[in-house]
Amino acid sequence: MTDEQLVLVAIPSLVAVLLNREQQKGSPLTEDEVVAIRDSAAYMAMPYDVAAQVAEKRGYDDIRLENAWEDWNAVRPSLGL
Repeated sequence: MTDEQLVLVAIPSLVAVLLNREQQKGSPLTEDEVVAIRDSAAYMAMPYDVAAQVAEKRGYDDIRLENAWEDWNAVRPSLGL
């Protein structure tokens, strides 16, 4: 991937949004809920190198849009869920 290619970056991160929604719900999100939240999230298109800087500033990589359900299930235990 070159620096000129644009990537979508969730603002705020999907991890943060999903964590907040799961805490509000009080139980684990379903796959349909995760996909719906992903699909309705706010995104910014930015060059790949800028997206990498955003991730570095956040201190973590966000979950991948195309694998939101799998990535969410992988990150949940590290969030104490």
